[in-house]
Parts: sequence; structure tokens; C-alpha cells
Amino acid sequence: MTSASGAAGTAAQVTAWRNAVVVAYGASGLAFASWVSRLPAIRDALDLTPGNIGVILLCMTLGSFASVSASGLIVLRLGSKRTIRTGSIMVGAGLLTAGFGTTVLASPVATAIGLAIIGLGTGSWNTASNVEGAAVERAVGRHIMPRLHGAFSLGTVAGAGLGAGAAAIGMPVLWHLAAAGTVVAVSVATAASWFRADVTPVASGERSYTPDTFEDPSTGPIPVIAAGTSPGDAPLDNKRKITQAWRDRRTLLLGVLVLGLALAEGAAGDWVALALADGHGQSDAAGAAGYGLFVTFMTIGRFAGTVLLDRFGRVPVMRWCAALAVLGLGVFVFAPVPWLAYVGLAVWGLGASLGFPVGMSAAADDPAKAAARVSVVSTIGYGAFLCGPPLLGLLAEHVGILHSLLAVMVMLAVSFVLSPVARKAD
Repeated sequence: MTSASGAAGTAAQVTAWRNAVVVAYGASGLAFASWVSRLPAIRDALDLTPGNIGVILLCMTLGSFASVSASGLIVLRLGSKRTIRTGSIMVGAGLLTAGFGTTVLASPVATAIGLAIIGLGTGSWNTASNVEGAAVERAVGRHIMPRLHGAFSLGTVAGAGLGAGAAAIGMPVLWHLAAAGTVVAVSVATAASWFRADVTPVASGERSYTPDTFEDPSTGPIPVIAAGTSPGDAPLDNKRKITQAWRDRRTLLLGVLVLGLALAEGAAGDWVALALADGHGQSDAAGAAGYGLFVTFMTIGRFAGTVLLDRFGRVPVMRWCAALAVLGLGVFVFAPVPWLAYVGLAVWGLGASLGFPVGMSAAADDPAKAAARVSVVSTIGYGAFLCGPPLLGLLAEHVGILHSLLAVMVMLAVSFVLSPVARKAD
């Protein structure tokens, strides 16, 4: 056992911890792909234009951005376990609301409210998952963050497959999203019992992140004191940590690096199904399947990422990712026949696969500052991931869905140039 894993607990505890974090990532992907794969059905039920869809997606964006912007303080105050549990329950409620608004009320406003609730739950949940994932990565002693994000991708593959099946048999959006929301909330709330980031000692020898208790299923509650604070001055100290993170040059550049690759991932998530349906003449089910192909190859890239990162390091891998994303995106947009567009999706998925996991891992190089720095990089990255797709919808009103995706290439070029900032910090 490594010293890191020894600090985190026994080998069995670390394994259970890792598996629980995998569940949290997978459930997040399932939730995301569930509603994304039904966008064509939501559009048809509500008779939406691309601009209308962009406005509805903007509601989710505003909720997510508000949540991720405050996520550093939330995680520092509540701990990652409690933040993830709360976020997953909110996402489940949001899926139910969006389904009810689409199927029963046929109301764009109600559907937008559901997406906003999903956004509020997702933002802080994802930041807390990255803090938890970085902690278990240190305990294991390998670059496993890509594989954790690979679990997210497996969740999106499952969600996209179920969405394509639901679309093919004409299942009402409400039934589909209600079932998905229940699975997400229950599985994550259960898995969170094994999380250990809130009680794992950091490099300074102090316990990390939150004045909370860790409920080990085998040993019961363990008290925790936030890193570098006493319970009385924790709020002030937490705000200082966030402020310092926003002033750190490397952290900001990491955020911009992640921004381009996150936009490539987010644009695919929100627009691939519709782009295949409207731009390449495919059916709604084929559009959902196309998104499934994208996330399948993203999953392959993420599970291969651990080996590639261990062998070549972060910088070369990030450069290749940006280059592949540009190539795949270009092929998808300009493909003269539909089958070539699917080839482009595969390459695009490989290129977009490692941006977020590598960025989050790099931001958490210093465990004592991980929560604050991960929240900053997440805020910048999610700014593109969340704000970009709705803005692409407004652009699509003028140039079409396919050609609006070319705007993503500009930020991918910036990510390519900034790849060296991902080098492991001393």
C-alpha cells in the first residue's frame, strides 16, 4: 500500500471509495444523456425553433453557472459528500419536472424550470465529484481521473442508448426522465456513504475541507476539522481560499485550457442529435444514436487516457486531444454523406475526451487548495460547457446548426496553445 492510500484508509476502504466515486460519475452521465437524448422529442412536443431551444438551454446554463460559481464555498462548507448527495437529489427532481412540463403541461416554461433545477444540482455536484475524484486519485497513486470521467461517459452511453430506445418506441418523455431521475438520486445518495475526501489528511497533516463527519459504513461517524481553520473562522478562511485561487495565474490558464475542450464536449452533447436530424437528414432515433457514438469514443479515450498520461505526460496528450477535436469537428460539419459524419463524431469524441479530467487533476495538484482551485477551473470550463451551446443555438438561427459548430474551433486552437500549463505543478 502506498503512503497516500495508507493515509486515506485501508486498501479495502480505498477500493470501496473508488467504486463509490465511479457510481457518482456514472450517475451524472446518465442524468445528462437522459434529457439530452430526448431533445428532439422535447422540441417536437413543444414546437420549438433552434432559437427557442437555445433559450431553454440557457435556463439550465444559468442554474448551472450560479451553482458552479458558488461550488467552492459550498464544498468547503458542506464537504464533498453532502454536496454530491444534495446535487443528485436536485437533478432527479429536475428531470421529473422537465418531463412533466413536456408531456403533461406541454409548457416550455415548465420544461425550462426543470432544466434550471438540473443545472442548480449539477454545478456543485460536479465540482464536488472532481474534488472527491482527485483525492481518491492521490490515494491510488495513478492517473485515474480520466477513468473516473470515463465512468461519466459510460453513464452517457447508457443514457443515450436508453434515450434512443425510448425515442424508437415512442415512450413519453415524462416516463423516461422520471425513471432516470429516480435511479440517479437513489444510487448516488447510497454510494456517498463511502466517500473519504472529507476525512483524508492533506499534505500539511491537517484534515481536509469541511467541519463535518464521515460515516464509514463499518466504523461509524468520524469527526473532521476543516483544513487550516477552526470552526469559528471557517467561512472567512474559505472565502480567502477562493479569492487566492482566482488570483493564481496557473489556475486561470488551466481554466481557459479546459474551456475550449469543454465547449467541444458541451456542443456535442446539446447539438449532435439535432445536427444529425436537421443537417444530415437523419431520424430522431439515429440522431440520439449519433450522440451515443460520440460518447462511446469519448469513453474509449478516457479509459485509454490513464495509460497515455502515465507514459507521455499531460502536455503531449492535451495537444493531441485538441488537434483530434478540430479534425473530427471539421469532418462532421462538412461530411458530404451521413456515414462520414459519424466517422467525424468518433474522432471528435476521442479529441474531447481528456480535457475535463486532466484539467481537474491539474487543478488539484496541491490537495490543500484542491477545492478552491477545482471550483475556479470548473467555473471557467463550465462557462463554455454551459453557455456555449445556448449561444450556438442563437448563431444557428443565422447560419444553421452545422455551421454554427465551427465557432468551437477557435477555442480549441487556444486550448492547443495553452497545453503546457497542464504540466504537473511542483
